[in-house]
Amino acid sequence: MLAHGSLRTCWQWLWSLLLLAAAASPVRASEYRQLPPAAPTALSADWLIHDAARNRLIFYLPSYHQPARVYYQWVRVSHSQSFPLSFAAQPGLSLFLDNQLIFTARTATTYSLNLAQLLPARLADGNHLLAVWQPDGAPALASFSGVILPSTLAGRSQNEVGQAQPRLPGPQGQTVYLGFLLVLGLSYGAVRATYQPGLARIFQIDELFGSGSDQQAFLAKPAFSLLNLLLVLLFALSFALLLTAIHTDLQNLPLLRRFFDVPETAIVARVLLYTVVITIFVFGKYIYISILAYIFGLQPLVNVQYREFLRTTLLSGLFLPLALLLYLSLNGGFPRAVTWAASAVIGIVLIGTVLRVAQTLHHHASLLNLHLFAYLCATEVLPLLVLLKLIVFTY
Repeated sequence: MLAHGSLRTCWQWLWSLLLLAAAASPVRASEYRQLPPAAPTALSADWLIHDAARNRLIFYLPSYHQPARVYYQWVRVSHSQSFPLSFAAQPGLSLFLDNQLIFTARTATTYSLNLAQLLPARLADGNHLLAVWQPDGAPALASFSGVILPSTLAGRSQNEVGQAQPRLPGPQGQTVYLGFLLVLGLSYGAVRATYQPGLARIFQIDELFGSGSDQQAFLAKPAFSLLNLLLVLLFALSFALLLTAIHTDLQNLPLLRRFFDVPETAIVARVLLYTVVITIFVFGKYIYISILAYIFGLQPLVNVQYREFLRTTLLSGLFLPLALLLYLSLNGGFPRAVTWAASAVIGIVLIGTVLRVAQTLHHHASLLNLHLFAYLCATEVLPLLVLLKLIVFTY
C-alpha cells in the first residue's frame, strides 16, 4: 500500500512539472505573418466637426456626437497631382476647399471627380480644409473614398475621373438640342420666305458698317414690327439653347429662382424659360433707355440707339446656332475647350453689340462729350458688365 501511494504521488509531481514546462515554453499554434501596408488613402475615415462653444474643429465620433450638416477634413491637394474622389450625394450637397465652393450636386447619384482639377488657381499646393455640406440633412460619409494616384497616371486620370460638372446624358440632351435646332432652322426659313425684303435689309452686312443715306433711313424706321418680334423670339431661342447647353444655370440667381423653379433635367422647360426671359430683356431695354434718356435729356437718341441695338443683336444671333452645333459635336472629346469657346462667343456677341451701338451714337453726337459718355455707360456698359458677370464669368 505504501509503494502504491508513493507511485501515485510521483505521477502527480510528474504531471505538474509537465504543465509548468508547457506554460513556460512559447506557443506556436499558428505562424504569424505581418499584413501588407495599406494603400495610401487620399481621404481619411476620420472626419471633423465644428465645436461652436470652443470655436475649433474636433473629431467626429458617431456614437457620441449628433449628426451634423457639415463635416471637415484636412487634405493635401496639388495642381499637378491627381486627387480622385467618389461619393454618393443627394441634391444640394456641396464641397468647399478653404471655404470656397467647388462643387454642388444637382441630382441624387454617385459622383466621381478630381479635386486637383477643382482646386482654385489662386490656392497654392498643400494642405487645404475640405468641407462637405448637406443643407437638408447629413451627408453619406461612408460613401466618400479616394486613393492617391502615381504621378505617371495623372495624365490619364482626367479621362478616368469625371469632371465635377454633372451634365445630362449626352444622347438625351443632344436629341432635344438637335430638335430645337431643326425647329429654329425651319422658323428662320419661314420668316425669310415671308419677309424676304425686310429680312435682307436687316441682315445686310455692308449697310451695317456703312454710314450713307440708306443707313440713316434704316435707323429711322420703327423698331417694333411683326418681323422684329419674330426675329427677337428666334434670337432668344438660339441664346437660350446655347445657355442651357453650356450649363450656365441662370436659376442659381436668387431672384429668378424665387419665381421659377425648373428642374435641371427639364431641358425643354429651361429653354422655354430662358427664351421668355431673354425676350423680355430685349424689349424691356427700350423702356430702360427711354427712362435714362429722359433723365439725361437725350430723348432724340432713343430710337436710333434701340434700333441699332436690335439690328446688331439679331445679326449676331445668326451665329449662335452654329456655335451650338459645334459645341454638341465637339463636347464629347474636348469638353473644357468647347465650353470656353461657347462662353467666348456669348461674350463677343454682348461686347460687339455695345461697341456697335457706341459707334452709331458717336456719328450723331461725339462721345467726347462727358454727358453723352455717361449716358452710354448707364445704358450700355453697366448692363453689359452685369450680363458678363451672370452669364460668362459665373461658371
